[in-house]
Amino acid sequence: MPVDKDTMIEAIDVNKEYRRAGAIIRALGDINLTIKSGEFVLVQGPTGCGKSTLLNVLSGIDLPDSGKIIFDGENIARAQEARLSKLRRQKIGFVFQDFNLIPTLTAIENIEALLWPTVLREKEIENRAIAALRDVNLLERKDHYPVQMSGGEKQRCGLARAIIHRPRVILADEPTGNLDPESEKQVMDLLKKINKDMETTIIVVTHRGSLSSYASKIIKMDKGVITNIQK
Repeated sequence: MPVDKDTMIEAIDVNKEYRRAGAIIRALGDINLTIKSGEFVLVQGPTGCGKSTLLNVLSGIDLPDSGKIIFDGENIARAQEARLSKLRRQKIGFVFQDFNLIPTLTAIENIEALLWPTVLREKEIENRAIAALRDVNLLERKDHYPVQMSGGEKQRCGLARAIIHRPRVILADEPTGNLDPESEKQVMDLLKKINKDMETTIIVVTHRGSLSSYASKIIKMDKGVITNIQK
């Protein structure tokens, strides 16, 4: 257990390497990081600096070669995939740059799909999906397919999907990378509102310095290491 009960995620001496074409690439080098519950964190740095790898390791999508990842009091660095899958399903919401919506499902069906399989009744699932759509100002588009939505609407649908199971943490990898400035502001404002109203810990990977005003903590990375932490 972490010493500080308010700590949501802690990385301790985390290292990660990949082998590519016979070469060893250091993706993460001696990462030490503490993220407190309720923080809004931006991870910034150039392409290839390790931002997305860090996000994957913090969520258990990828495992570190060495070190510990303490997620909500539990070391997940060597956890089995069944345990990691359950943790992600219960405690983490994901938002992706490319939206990751299922094209054959409507907005509300895309959101509902995240809860299956479930012990919840069908009406409860529908009610939760409607509430999530309302939270992201997209209820009027609930019966539209992804092809019928703008980029900003698709990302708001993705955000609704991320919050339907009421996660402790939202991890967003370049969530505004494919959006115009107006849609970017809408999505970031919604993330900030979720952070404040739901007390959800938010971690956003981005190469855009213009988003810094949203953060309570900014982590700068370069070549697989943390170069600076600003609060």
